[in-house]
This record gives sequence, C-alpha cells and structure tokens, in this order.
Amino acid sequence: MCDDHHGDAHGDGNGSTAGSDGTGRDGGTGAGGRDGGTGAGGRDGGGKEVGRRALFVTSAAASLTLGGVTFGTGGAAAADGDQETRTIRGTLPTGSPDFVYVPVEVPPGVRELKVAYRYDRPAVPAGTAGNALDIGVFDERGTDLGGKGFRGWSGGARTEFFVRADEATPGYVPGPVRPGTWHIALGPYTVAPQGLPYEITITLTYGPPGERVKPVYPPERARGRGRAWYRGDCHLHSWYSDGRRTPAEIAALARAAGLDFINSSEHNTQSAHAHWAEHAGDDLLILLGEEVTTRNGHVVALGMDPGTFVDWRYRARDNRFGAFARQIRRAGGLVVPAHPHATCVGCNWKFGFGEADAVEVWNGGYSPEDEVALADWDGMLVASVREGRGWIPAMGNSDAHRDPDPVGRPQTVVLADDLTRDAIQDGLRAGRSYVAESKDVSVAFTASGARGEHAGIGERLEVDRDAPVTVRLEATGAPGCLIRFVTDQGVLFTSPALPDSGTGSAQWRTTASYAAYVRAEVRHPPVVPGLPGPMAAFTNPIFLGRR
Repeated sequence: MCDDHHGDAHGDGNGSTAGSDGTGRDGGTGAGGRDGGTGAGGRDGGGKEVGRRALFVTSAAASLTLGGVTFGTGGAAAADGDQETRTIRGTLPTGSPDFVYVPVEVPPGVRELKVAYRYDRPAVPAGTAGNALDIGVFDERGTDLGGKGFRGWSGGARTEFFVRADEATPGYVPGPVRPGTWHIALGPYTVAPQGLPYEITITLTYGPPGERVKPVYPPERARGRGRAWYRGDCHLHSWYSDGRRTPAEIAALARAAGLDFINSSEHNTQSAHAHWAEHAGDDLLILLGEEVTTRNGHVVALGMDPGTFVDWRYRARDNRFGAFARQIRRAGGLVVPAHPHATCVGCNWKFGFGEADAVEVWNGGYSPEDEVALADWDGMLVASVREGRGWIPAMGNSDAHRDPDPVGRPQTVVLADDLTRDAIQDGLRAGRSYVAESKDVSVAFTASGARGEHAGIGERLEVDRDAPVTVRLEATGAPGCLIRFVTDQGVLFTSPALPDSGTGSAQWRTTASYAAYVRAEVRHPPVVPGLPGPMAAFTNPIFLGRR
C-alpha cells in the first residue's frame, strides 16, 4: 500500500493534515522534523512574549526548547472541575530543528491536560514542501532520548488530545497528570518558505484523578496446527496513530484475509498495546510492536513485550540506531526496516542493514519501489554468499491504514512450530517464509539432491559443488502467472503461463557451483513489454552447497 506509507505519516505536498477531535480517528501526517537552524518564540494569550530558551544539539536530533508556560498554584485553591487555559503563538522558520519543546509548568491537583493546536498552510510553489507540524507530549520525567517521560504522539493525525489517569486520546498513554514540567513536543516535519506560524492552546482541568485502569494484553499463543505454514501481516495502523480503523475492524479484516497473526505497529507510540486483547482469539495471534518513524527511515519493531516504547528522535548521523535496535531485541522483538526505498521525505532507509532481522521488501500494492527493494535485497544475498556471513530474510506487509486499503495484501507465510509469538518470530528470523499477495496464493518450493538430500525455503541443501540439484515450485491460486527461478546470476528460468485454474509447477536443474542460491518468484503477466509483471508471490532463498 505504497501510497499510504507515504501519506501515512506525512500529508500532502502542501503539508496539509486531516484533523479530528481528541477521540476521533482521522489520519494525517506522522513523525518528523527539520534539521539545523533555530526556532522562534511565541506569545501567550495575553500577548506577553515567550522567549526562545535555547537550541540544544545533542546526541539525538537537534532540538529547541522555548520559554515555559505557567498556570496557577492549583491544589486546594482550585475547585473540582475548575479549568485554566493558556494560548501561545509563534513562528518556526525554514531550517528549524527536528523537535521543538514547549515547557508547561503543571501545578498540583490537575486531573486532565488537554492540548489543541493549529498552524498556517500557505500556498507554496510547485515542488516546494509546504507546512506540516507534528505533535506529542512528555510528562514531568523529561524529554531525554529513550522516552522515559513519553506520554503520547499523534504526529499530524489529530488537532487536539487529552491525557488523564483513566483515559487518553488514541496515541497517548493514560496516567496521572503529576505536577512538574511537562513538554509539548512539536515536530516541524516540513516548513514552507514563508515559515510555519502555529498556535497552541493548553487547558488544565482540576480535580481528583480518576482510577487508572490496569492494562490487559493479548496472549502470546493461539490455537495453532503444530508445525505448519501460518499467514501474517505485521505492518498495520489503527486509529491509535494515523489509521482510521479500530482494532476491532482490523481484527475482522485480518480474519477475512485468512491471517493467523498480525502485529500492532503504530507510529512512535505503544498506546495501542492495551487495546488488542479482546480482539485476539484461538484463531488470531496478535503481536505487539511499533513503527519507529525516524527522519531517516522507518523500522517495524515486531512482537515486543507489551508496553514497550522505542524512541524515534534521532537520525543516521547520530549513530544511535544500534542502541534502539538492541532495545527492540531485549524486549523480544524483531528489527524490520520498512519500505526501505520509499520516496517520501524521511521514508528512505539510511541506517544500513547491519541490525536488521528481516527487511520489508514488499509493502502494500506492488510498485516500482518494491521492485527496487527486491533488487537491493537480492544484492544483499549475493554479498552474504561472497563474504560468508549471515543473510537477511525478506517479508511483505500491507501497511494498511484506512478503507479501501486491504489488510493482508500482501502477507508473509511462515513455517513455524506453532502459532505462538516465539515460534512465529523464529520462523521469520530463519527466513522460512514466502510472501503472497493474498490468501488465495500458495507456493511450495524445494531443492533436492541426487542422494536424497532435501531443503526448503530458508534452508541450505548440503551437496557437493558439482552434484546435480533439482529445484521445484508448486503454485496454486495464480492463474496466468509465470514462475521464475532467480540465482546470484539473475533470472535463469521462466515457465510458461500457469493455466486458468491457477495451479501448476515448474522444475529446473542446476549445481551449487553454478548457483549459490535459488529463490522463486510467481509473477503476473507483464504490463509493460520487456519488464517483469507485478508480483503474486516470492520466496526466500534456498542456499546450495556445503558451507
């Protein structure tokens, strides 16, 4: 769903965003910022100048902290339900830092913090980025990299949000509004040449806090079929970031798409984790993760421990990604760079693949970007053979956000010992998987030697260099498609079109000295003469020869 992994976090060329109220689910822009430069101050509702405090260039992305916003003394002086409101205004110039923080001094006795914001979107010349401003909040524990004080992020998907002990706007984490210095976090994703004028309105409501609800998370096991092929979609967005579907709607669509497992992957927030339990079941395993949306690419954290938050406020030049990749693994997750060759601002993957457990080669409807990602991944396979090191498996996901985005198109089909979090991750990590455009498409891909040796997807066929090898692919649900076998030399075999039944097979013979690996593709007929057709399915490789 390539149009939406651009729009999922970023708005259109004029920086416009869809907004909603604090509990709505309209989509819009997502995480981001601008590098370098300094920001501008603002004015409070009474016209008093709020001076710029300082520009901090730290080990994370450059940031700017503005002058603080103060309220009354609160506590016993405020009656239950009393409210105080402050409004600040300012303008961010082009070249603003990635993140601008507005300190808010929260007095004791506050039950709810509510923030609304708006910003100007002037017309810009063709080819010039317009204004897009993201927003989130950190509590009194601070804004240090790592997110100890993180309380929520909605990117540009909402124009207002609230936080209180018993509830919060989707994308935000419920909990007490404790006294101290909170920070509204602004992310000027793109800034027009005219600058980015903004207005922020902060409302505090006093009174006893509500009772915090203990979160309940989905189980890490569903009723599986033992060692079998399981279908999943691990890149999905609900209204807990910039999607427009509820978890219930996504779960229903996942079941209709024939999926056995999904992964919660909201942009830069773990707030959805506590809202999936009631939608899991014996037939659907729900993993918990995050799409970590940096300014140098996005990474799906797949199947982490419940409640884990992974910070996104850094760039490749900061040399911080490795530490957060290790955090994902410590939390039991997989590190999966998403849509690595997407062309939207901030989407193209620039951190390298040294920390990747898998890579999302196919994202949404198959597109030229996926074709480039596939070729790049194939080049990494060649490098792994040449250098005698481990290889990175490929996977595919829908990145679905809203109607009519199809859930489970594509989907990753993984051979796992059971339908559990650990077993599914083990299969993905080992590359025992293939990617199919829908539940209708299935493949079986094997390699065999003359002495009874046998290997499947993601495995190695241990044969002598010049021993004969037979590779075979069986496909169903792919009428008119072509089967291709690809090696480290490129495409070495293409079958005739499969019959209208969509069921057929292809076989090819080679040796380990001729082909270091073989992977299979099932493609629709070409749309443009001379170019390969859209993908229906592709497999991870089978490696040939002794180590």
